[in-house]
Amino acid sequence: MSEPPKTIGAPPRSWFTGVSFLKNDRLMVSVVQPYESGEEKRYIGRALIVGLDGGNVMTTTGSRDQFSRGGAEVLDNLPLDPKNILISMAQNASDAGGATYKLDIYTGSTQKVLQESDKFSNVQTDLAGDVRARNSVGFDGGRVYIAQWMRNPDSGAWEEHFRSYAKDRGLQVVIGFSQDKNVAYLLTSKDRDKAAIVEYDIRARKVLDEAFSHKLFDATGIVQSHASGAGYGELLGFTFGGPGRQTYWLDPALKAAEDQARKALEYTSVKTAWTDIASGEKANVTYADGADVRLADWSDDRTRFVVVRSGPKVATEYYLIANGQIKLLARSRPWINADALGDMRVVEYPARDGLLIPAFMTTPSKALYGEGPYPTIILPHGGPWGRDQLAWDSSGWVQYFAAHGYAILQPQFRGSEGWGQKLWRSGDGEWGQKMQDDKDDGAKWMIQQKIADPSRIAMHGFSYGGYAAMAAAVRPEGLYRCAIAGAGVSDLALIKQGMLTNSRWGKEYQEPTIDGLSPIKNADKVSIPILLYHGDRDLTVPINHSERFAAALRSAGKDVTFVKIPDLSHSSGDTPALQVRELTVIGDFLKTKCGM
Repeated sequence: MSEPPKTIGAPPRSWFTGVSFLKNDRLMVSVVQPYESGEEKRYIGRALIVGLDGGNVMTTTGSRDQFSRGGAEVLDNLPLDPKNILISMAQNASDAGGATYKLDIYTGSTQKVLQESDKFSNVQTDLAGDVRARNSVGFDGGRVYIAQWMRNPDSGAWEEHFRSYAKDRGLQVVIGFSQDKNVAYLLTSKDRDKAAIVEYDIRARKVLDEAFSHKLFDATGIVQSHASGAGYGELLGFTFGGPGRQTYWLDPALKAAEDQARKALEYTSVKTAWTDIASGEKANVTYADGADVRLADWSDDRTRFVVVRSGPKVATEYYLIANGQIKLLARSRPWINADALGDMRVVEYPARDGLLIPAFMTTPSKALYGEGPYPTIILPHGGPWGRDQLAWDSSGWVQYFAAHGYAILQPQFRGSEGWGQKLWRSGDGEWGQKMQDDKDDGAKWMIQQKIADPSRIAMHGFSYGGYAAMAAAVRPEGLYRCAIAGAGVSDLALIKQGMLTNSRWGKEYQEPTIDGLSPIKNADKVSIPILLYHGDRDLTVPINHSERFAAALRSAGKDVTFVKIPDLSHSSGDTPALQVRELTVIGDFLKTKCGM
């Protein structure tokens, strides 16, 4: 640790998007680079395997066609194997559906383990690194289902175990295997509002005990030991949702290390009253104030720990615990002045029909901007099957707005995932309708709390959030001074058609939930200034959604500003320069056209 850090540069015209250890002396580095072919513009990804000094570079993708399919996916690091990892990739024409390979990360040699097909997906391995589970999609009397297949622990034969029907949305999926090769862990939301983790007997084909559940929030995963020896695969803890990602530790050494890190880094928490959306049960919920502190990794003997400190006011920091001491490793954005940032709180408010809506509320620094009321941005997330987190906002939006004196509300409107089945399913068929009511009711709640200035409220969103901003401009609520739509969906029929084309089971699973107000059919109803911005490398929501809506608004004589951002994909800033460009476009519009 006394040596200076080693800096590894990205390949030409590329930039890093992620890094992780494969073995103790090999890293996997993810990069993206621009790609053009005729009129097509997009980004392609590569996975590079490098030594700790940046040398010995190996790419797990070898052709442009493989790049276009996203390259190789690491299925298992194979911690007990000193040389190999398991990857899923298409290596040649015979691998049309993909295949699983054992890859020697030192020589580049491969050995095919399993030939995959278009029928199967979500391949998973057990603790021995053997492929033991996968999913298929099928039809039963016209109903689409996901079948869970597992290999028999004795014969090795593939067997279908159960089906989760798309319309029911109570999925059961394998998320891991125990030290007993006959027992798998399932994540299930079948017949319950909150997802739980259960043990499953493969031979007997039946659920055993419930391993973990939380009465207020979804269970999300398991934590297992990857230390060699008798403890390999030991269950160390469970992860679950809530305001932020949380871990329930079973291992006392890991719990003690996290407690030590929190004490050393002056972790503080906030307690708030909470009412469960489905049951109405009331409880107190505790969450990190400003920044959470959690374990990211640890040595096999559990004496050294990498710690992450991050939160709404703190860009990610890394620390090392060793020999009873904690040492700073790196800060991701050390130049940011935390005193200029806002404070985030978790709240609930009632929608007009009584449904409770969770939300994240950020208020600007009182030292800089006083007690309020403040100009306010309603900021719905994308998806809409997604959610926000009590975390550092890598898009930059939340703290950019807060640092400029705005309050921000991020409503977890009906249709949001991660808060239970009731909230999620309540959004079906309610695009621009009850889903939009939830956002408007959040704005009204902010006014009632004397946080929002009722004459200075705007909506900004990206992707589905961009759609919501378009809908806000169309609806006659009179709440918003302006709307800002990034990469928004303007035509519901067009986005539904794309889902049916790109997903074998989208027709049953997702497409029926998309219905409601289509902005492009209501351009004549827009009554406030609206900014549309979109990237020309966006393959998720094509730029013609914004171009056509802008043209319809101009034809109707509306106040519309359309900005095409060169090289932006369906992302909140692919590079720092693009992020600056996006935030500048938004900020300028708020000041000039919106008067906020």
